[in-house]
Amino acid sequence: MFNASYEKDQILKYYNDGAEIGRLYRGIGKIEFERTKEIVLRYITDERKVIYDIGGGIGVYSNWLANLGHEVHMFELAPNAVQYAKDVNNRNNQTIYKIEVADARDINRPDESADVVLLMGPLYHLTEKEERIKSLMEASRILKKDGFLIVSAISRFGSTLWGLSVFGQNNEYINEADFMKMLERELTDGQHIRPNNKKYDIHIPRAFFHTPNELKEEIELAGFYHEKTIAVEGPVWIVPTFEEKWEQEVSKRNLLKISRLVEEQESLMGVSPHMLAICRK
Repeated sequence: MFNASYEKDQILKYYNDGAEIGRLYRGIGKIEFERTKEIVLRYITDERKVIYDIGGGIGVYSNWLANLGHEVHMFELAPNAVQYAKDVNNRNNQTIYKIEVADARDINRPDESADVVLLMGPLYHLTEKEERIKSLMEASRILKKDGFLIVSAISRFGSTLWGLSVFGQNNEYINEADFMKMLERELTDGQHIRPNNKKYDIHIPRAFFHTPNELKEEIELAGFYHEKTIAVEGPVWIVPTFEEKWEQEVSKRNLLKISRLVEEQESLMGVSPHMLAICRK
């Protein structure tokens, strides 16, 4: 068994220390942000919706959706991230309707009160299957009948592919025993346990990394109809000069086109760092 208290403290420290600030505006976070918005908009019409953004971090997606005219309620476990989101919201004339500290398994809202629920992070950090299903069932409780749930998950193979993509260029992680031990555990059962070494503190803390089939199974166990799972970044993040190419109009357009063309290709799904599952109540 894992030490739940230690895990929670590690996760809270990571996000309270500002890990999300600027992340979606640099490196491969740029394509994650662009593609996530693109995919989410397929399921949110122009008509004003009540949207619950659970695990909303510092409010990047909440701000975006609120500026589109939706009534957005943002929930986040890390108090410092919540305060950061509130400060930004105050500077933006309070476009986000509500921002509060909350656990994804216990959201203080009435039954069937949201048109759309985003669960964009809690499934990463609920490392026990039963707890992930609890968060999905809570999303079901607050979602209106026929409403959409959009769930984000990290691929089982994310750390391994990242390690290989920078091996010998930016670092030698693949040759480090601690890193290889972490990868072996992830590839065996999805449990991501960051090495207890300060050099790794910049990396995501305790988490669970899904396969597409595991994600679908958990969603269905919570009573949802799983419509599809979409690869967010797809394979294009592995381009060695990604950030440079992203700033070039033609290259950016082609990278996005490739991501779209393979977004539902099952044989490539695990290559994408993130997946979005689209679900109906």
